[in-house]
Amino acid sequence: MDDIPDSPGSPDQGKNAGLPPLLIEAVNYAESRHWEVTPGAWLVDGDGPARCSCGDPRCALPGAHPLDADWARKASAGPGAVRRWWTERPQASILLPTGRSFDVLDVPETAGCLALARMERMDLQLGPVVVLPASPGRVGRRLHFLVLPGVAAKLPEMLRKLGWPPGRLDLVARGEGDWTIAPPSRIGSTGYAQWARSPSALNRWLPDAAELISPLAYACGREAPAQRPQPAQPATV
Repeated sequence: MDDIPDSPGSPDQGKNAGLPPLLIEAVNYAESRHWEVTPGAWLVDGDGPARCSCGDPRCALPGAHPLDADWARKASAGPGAVRRWWTERPQASILLPTGRSFDVLDVPETAGCLALARMERMDLQLGPVVVLPASPGRVGRRLHFLVLPGVAAKLPEMLRKLGWPPGRLDLVARGEGDWTIAPPSRIGSTGYAQWARSPSALNRWLPDAAELISPLAYACGREAPAQRPQPAQPATV
């Protein structure tokens, strides 16, 4: 997936020449997708490992968390506000609040790629999908599937109906009060957020999570601990 373009569109290169890449992308998310965005922390290079701009040497999410506690209220899809924020802090990571334009289904990369291939064979409608580097203390990258908002409260019951008890699967819904990190933000010491499926005219209308949950749960189940239940596989196409 390293060859996936990081841009959600094709900004006018002449118009944007010389502008910071994160500013270009943040404004493009607001203008082309009408997504609310907010600036996040960033990584500061120097002697030794890169450190988070928040100044906490034990920061759990270096370069991948909001700048202040009021971030959710301040988030905006107004291009003028977004342009001003990244003009003031051109290195800030791009955070997209969840629970508004979309929720996120968060799964391990291996399971996400397996589910993604199955969904494409099933010709399911898919929205954008973000690939995020491993968080500190965790192994492996994560895939974030963007879906219509409202799944966070429903996910436990949806999984229960598929035969999975709470906490068995490494499948998390991110909704109101949470966020995802948008490309090309740099995260931790392991790389950058990038798109597995970039935002485009073809995926402007996001899928309902109910359409994706079965293949995602099945793929995550293959990575679940032993003595797991045996849910029915999604229909083979």
